[in-house]
Amino acid sequence: MSAYRNGSRPAHSTLARAIALALLVTTGAASAAQFDYALYAGIEHSDNITLSTNNPVSQNVFIPGLNFTYSQLGSAVQAKAAGSLEYRDYLGKTFDNQVQGQLAGQVNWAVLPQRLDLYAEDYAGIQPVDSLASNAPNNQQQTNVLALGPILHFRVGDAMRGQAELRYVNSYASKVKDFNSSRGVAAFRLFRDLSPTAQVSANVEYQHVDFNQSLSGPNYDRSEAYARYTSKLAHFTTDVSLGWSQIKFKRAGSDSAPMARLALGWQPNLRNEVILSGSYQYADAAQDIAQQPYQPFLDQNQPVTATLQGVSVGNVVVSSQVYLERRLDLSYAFRADRWTAAVTPGYRRLGYINDRTLNQAGRSLGINGEYRLRPTLTLSGFVYGEKLDYSTLKRTDKTYRYGLDLAHQWTQHWSWHASVTHQRRDSNAVNQTYHETAFFVSVVYRR
Repeated sequence: MSAYRNGSRPAHSTLARAIALALLVTTGAASAAQFDYALYAGIEHSDNITLSTNNPVSQNVFIPGLNFTYSQLGSAVQAKAAGSLEYRDYLGKTFDNQVQGQLAGQVNWAVLPQRLDLYAEDYAGIQPVDSLASNAPNNQQQTNVLALGPILHFRVGDAMRGQAELRYVNSYASKVKDFNSSRGVAAFRLFRDLSPTAQVSANVEYQHVDFNQSLSGPNYDRSEAYARYTSKLAHFTTDVSLGWSQIKFKRAGSDSAPMARLALGWQPNLRNEVILSGSYQYADAAQDIAQQPYQPFLDQNQPVTATLQGVSVGNVVVSSQVYLERRLDLSYAFRADRWTAAVTPGYRRLGYINDRTLNQAGRSLGINGEYRLRPTLTLSGFVYGEKLDYSTLKRTDKTYRYGLDLAHQWTQHWSWHASVTHQRRDSNAVNQTYHETAFFVSVVYRR
């Protein structure tokens, strides 16, 4: 993929900005930090690198890369980051070589303990340029969402605490310029502890969104008021928010709706875990990419991990459009001594406010697991299916992916992987049906 297109900034500058937060947090005190990484290099062979319906192209790709995790939980600085960076060399020259990166990172600096914090988070990834086309290499772009600002803490009497926040948010995409925006966010929160394990809060948030050169959606203001309840017990976690949201578009009217967010976790024992999450809220692509923006810092007891699969392409519709999101996800995981398995069904419906062309409803089911054949030999696999209906376009896409990976750990630090994956899409849209089989062999050095 070319680094320049339609006057866009170089792709490497986007990646530099995306990993700046990760570099920042690694400068903290080494005694309180843990940095783990894996370096890999491999060859991938695809029998349809273009994901074409009628003209498949077989090609080899050389892929060196890096996966890393970072964690620092000091008294003054708390930081977590997980990311991947890889270079893709298309040996058949069907596409330009490209650098791709993804990152999820948060850092909180207690400038004045229990009084003033400086907070930043950064989310980078690869998303499709046109979500209605296949995720071929020429339909991919780098995206980044960066948020930073101060958090002021104060007391309200003996029983309550308060928090005031200001945040600047910048969103950037290397190709779809509609996505590029600058945002100002202000929030005011009151907290009350109901018990050592439960808390309730009242929250008011205001956000002003200014798109740099939007062609499809107007600037807007977003206001939210909601109550939130959280509880952390030995086997149950609860996080529920209920309230109201209003969107006011510049010279394009306004819209309002209830807002609800839900996250329930149940871990009856060390082997089983169930997580149910859902939302009914206004959202846009930047919020989707940022996963859970404007939420409190990650739980210090929650581990951060990086995938060994390298950089993957997301499924966010990158634009300036606002939509009403209805989402429900369930995850069940089982861990035994020699094998693990997980099942993840999901449902999502997006109703766009100003342009209903991409209104969609999707249902998905994922199953993955691994089995340790020997202490140094592990077989893992996955199956994933999704049905996506576009009501306005009267289009239905059915996508299936499945694969196997065999990993051999021959020393403490060195291992090799051999994997095969197959994906296919069946669509009633013209020239949008395809199938691909890819083989990947790699060598990995893990710190």
